Amino acid sequence: MKHINIRKAIIEDLPALTAIYNQAIKANQTADSVLMTVADRMPWFTAHQTAKFPLIIAEIENVVCGYATLSNYRGGRPALRTVVEVSYYIHQDHQRKGLGTTLLRKSLELAKELAFKHAVAILLETNLPSINLLEKFKFEKWGHLPNVAEFDNGVCSHVYYGKHLEQKNTLNK
Repeated sequence: MKHINIRKAIIEDLPALTAIYNQAIKANQTADSVLMTVADRMPWFTAHQTAKFPLIIAEIENVVCGYATLSNYRGGRPALRTVVEVSYYIHQDHQRKGLGTTLLRKSLELAKELAFKHAVAILLETNLPSINLLEKFKFEKWGHLPNVAEFDNGVCSHVYYGKHLEQKNTLNK
């Protein structure tokens, strides 16, 4: 495989990022069901321009092929401040080439560097490639919301996968 360059996203990447996300929408791999415009994605992009919640991209030969984010999980709730949501999307032409693995590994490294103690991924139960990738990184299924995602062609469950990034003594052993 060609060299994968991982870097922080810049505004010029937003059209490519939007196109990748729209592929996921079309494939029912996200709970969004309406295609996005670049303008629609601007607030999301802006929210991920902080040191605490970065947006990174994977590129091959200067072409954006995928991206990952660390996002605020249940913001405004101090007891959850050490939990981060991890998301990643890969262009359909570049799936199954190691980009997801590379992006998830880098995301988890960043999460630890940023002092997060727990990572969660929230996804549709039908997204088996993502579930397999998460399980490869020792994520476990932490939650299941049965048949809550409604699409034109049916319903599916929403699932939470999680991983402790740091082991702690807990009160409920």
